[in-house]
Amino acid sequence: MANQGTGLSVIETIIPARLDRLLWGRFHTLVVIALGVTWVLDGLEVTLAGAVAGALKESPVLRFDNTDVGLASSAYLAGAVFGAVLFGWLTDRLGRRKLFFITLFLYIAATLLTGLAWNLESFMLFRFLTGAGIGGEYTAINSTIQELVPARYRGWTDLVINGSFWLGAALGGAGSLLLLNPVIFSGDLGWRLCFLIGAALGIIILVMRYWIPESPRWLITHGHIDEADRVVAEIEQRFPPHHLTSTEKLVVLRLQPRTHTKLGEVFHVLFRLHRRRALVGLSLMAAQAFFYNAIFFTYALVLTDFYGVAADRVGWYILPFAAGNFLGPVLLGRMFDTLGRRVMIPITYGLSGILLIISGFLFEQGLLTAQTQTLCWMAIFFFASAAASSAYLTVSETFPLEMRALAIAIFFAIGTGLGGVVAPSFFGYLIETGSRRDVFLGYIAGAVLMVGAGLIQAIWGVAAERKSLEAVARPLTAVED
Repeated sequence: MANQGTGLSVIETIIPARLDRLLWGRFHTLVVIALGVTWVLDGLEVTLAGAVAGALKESPVLRFDNTDVGLASSAYLAGAVFGAVLFGWLTDRLGRRKLFFITLFLYIAATLLTGLAWNLESFMLFRFLTGAGIGGEYTAINSTIQELVPARYRGWTDLVINGSFWLGAALGGAGSLLLLNPVIFSGDLGWRLCFLIGAALGIIILVMRYWIPESPRWLITHGHIDEADRVVAEIEQRFPPHHLTSTEKLVVLRLQPRTHTKLGEVFHVLFRLHRRRALVGLSLMAAQAFFYNAIFFTYALVLTDFYGVAADRVGWYILPFAAGNFLGPVLLGRMFDTLGRRVMIPITYGLSGILLIISGFLFEQGLLTAQTQTLCWMAIFFFASAAASSAYLTVSETFPLEMRALAIAIFFAIGTGLGGVVAPSFFGYLIETGSRRDVFLGYIAGAVLMVGAGLIQAIWGVAAERKSLEAVARPLTAVED
């Protein structure tokens, strides 16, 4: 196939089919490690925000109260929304590879600055910028991984990668136990050192990403046919011959490359052509964002204010909590590729909501201890973690390739804006009242959102399992035969 440049000539390609016919190999494992570690960083950041809450309140410099802690958490999420939209738009225009370097640089710089904050305003600003880096990572990384992983593995891979958030959570919890120990690090030093963990990990990731290629799918829609063919050929060389065979005829795509997609067309596709898919994506994203952020950004406050757990001991409780969250996607993930999305997504969303209501009632009645509360959270988030990961899977695989990163960004922004930014401040206020009943009512609100989103998915969700991305959502550049 000749290189058609970035003009309007129609090209024919089997590059997506060549990527989908591959069996799992070392290349895919390395992609998952180098790119999927983004969720480890997010888990680390969110956990540190929760784990250092007590230290921030006791800081002789910052002297935060519960409302300040909630505001700082909301600033991080607001930054993630901003970063997702800005960098999502740039990812579709400039390519996946450029952006997953830019966003990681921003994250490293911002998390270092967080450790130097001197008041509430500076802390919120640096958390906002840290969130912007992570939000941008979501769009660039989700796009790249989905476009490189074969269709038969896409669901499980996406869930496990998103579930790796909790490896970061465990790292943050373990690190906080050491760094927040007043015997080892006194005063303000401990919580400041906590934020160096993410920066150090980010620098390692920069090196690991150097060899990751540009998405061949992005290249063909932008007319870089020869480069896409070269990238795929280099990938295929990593596999033994029997990994390249296919019993089916490779599907030929006819495309008319373009340099970019106009925003007007993006919104037409999202809210007219695929408005049911948009409703599903928005419901799933908003519900899981409220559910997760309401509980996870304030879990340390619940432990310290209602169960009397010392601030420097909170990290011990995050470890089993993180284990349940990570095991959920790992153990349930393959069912999303076998039983399918329309079965597993409603089940995991529904069970998450029901279990939260039950545990919330026990909390309100004063029947739980810090230990049994943690066990309840483990059970809830075994299912909720798989549910939340499936939301990102849904919005990234059910819209056309040319607008995939921006679609992820839009739904992340709207969902997190509706469900995530408000939740930490709202629950921080509820906890500040000292009323178990008020906190329980907040839990009920989160549970209702999860059950409702599951029902919407059951009715209008797309059965995307084991299908190529081009079969799930026809490319905007596709040309009829």
